[in-house]
Amino acid sequence: MEQSGDPHEALFLVLAYLPLLELLSMSQVNKSLRHAIKSDILVWMDMVVEKPLNYRLSDEILTRIASNAQGRLRTLALLSCFKITDHGLRRVIHANPLLSKLYVPACTGLTPEIILEATKTLTKLKQVKIDSIPNFKQEHLQELLNNFPHTTTKKPRFYHKYRNSNFLALDEDTSSIDVEQCPRCKEVKLVFDCPRESCDCLGCDNCIRRCEGCGICLSNQDDEHLGETLCNDFLCLDCWFTLPKCDYCNKSFCSRHANEQLTVSGGFVCENCKTNYETNDRDEVSI
Repeated sequence: MEQSGDPHEALFLVLAYLPLLELLSMSQVNKSLRHAIKSDILVWMDMVVEKPLNYRLSDEILTRIASNAQGRLRTLALLSCFKITDHGLRRVIHANPLLSKLYVPACTGLTPEIILEATKTLTKLKQVKIDSIPNFKQEHLQELLNNFPHTTTKKPRFYHKYRNSNFLALDEDTSSIDVEQCPRCKEVKLVFDCPRESCDCLGCDNCIRRCEGCGICLSNQDDEHLGETLCNDFLCLDCWFTLPKCDYCNKSFCSRHANEQLTVSGGFVCENCKTNYETNDRDEVSI
């Protein structure tokens, strides 16, 4: 049987550009790749954990992966990693004093105390993203601002660009701290601007309902004058008219359903309708 040789040298050039999940998968291909990936510190210096890896990441796995950077981690982005606790994050922070970006939005296992500890410990830290950290209050924000001298001028933040938060969306936001006190409810949250130049509304998503497509405020519009997506989110009619609709329920496609199969009519059949019709009569459903 013919034996496969070592991977082509050009393959090693792309390692630094691979997402973490693909990098971990590639390290299991053969010994040559595993050795190349393990020994190349550059590919581990920016650690970004997104779906679907975020569901599996624990304190132990985080510590093991971060150790590949050998104390030179620059970016740690844990998006919705709900299994991560203060203990796990603390171990990584103290082992990597050169961290300049710490993104932990929706890591619900963390507390405000570990965020404050990080800003005191990491002298190179320039950006922290901590939206949806539980129990983060105004007093925590004030202490964070006192500990964190790298504040930058806040630029407008639009809801529709932040709604499906991924690393690129977070990284494009150049603010030093993502959360602030909402001028309406006074809670510490993400605060959004309105893209319309004629509107100066400012508030969190709980206080001001916004269009999923373009981010404009919808607070003054009745529900009957709004469009609805598969996720039961609302759209302004201008955005709703431009999107494909489910052939059965007429709810519109949204970016979170980008994998839906479009039909000849230019619409699609959403999973809910597909399930319902297949259950009632499989022969009548045409996908």
